[in-house]
Amino acid sequence: KEGFRSRSSYKLIQINDKFDFLNSSKNILDLGCAPGGWLQVSKKFSSVETKILGIDKLDIEAIPGVKFYKGDIFEEEVVNYIQVFFRTKIDLIMSDMSPNSTGNKRVDHLRIFSLVERVVSISTKLLQKDGFIVIKIFQGGMYGDLMNNMKESLKNIKNFKPKASRKESPEMYLVAQKK
Repeated sequence: KEGFRSRSSYKLIQINDKFDFLNSSKNILDLGCAPGGWLQVSKKFSSVETKILGIDKLDIEAIPGVKFYKGDIFEEEVVNYIQVFFRTKIDLIMSDMSPNSTGNKRVDHLRIFSLVERVVSISTKLLQKDGFIVIKIFQGGMYGDLMNNMKESLKNIKNFKPKASRKESPEMYLVAQKK
């Protein structure tokens, strides 16, 4: 009814209601942005001057006032593009990515962990001091190791499960700021 491309748009709205990071962000990066629901929410809740960039391996339908770049976040060319696009540190880096499931829980968990690590690595390089990171995580065997690694570069680390997430889903969202 509201024109959002995905149900996950409501997850971001609820996360923002709790942590209030969209209104103050002037440079927003969405890693793994397809189909574009989080980009739509970012555009709706930010000012006209805000620069918003979405990155994904899949194409998305254009969103007025939002730039899209097709690429893989594991390629340095993509990180270089992000740096050239913003020409400054970023206020907010978001990721609602999940890998395609293989059906093997151990393999899927490793792939999820790899995505989260890459987003944190990019944020360490590109996020400004006190800038926000919002990232989908799944609880599992490596969760403790992940949290310990994040504490090196992030502060005010909070876990949040929006009401828009299905109760049976192991997904949660980590919200933190760069040290």
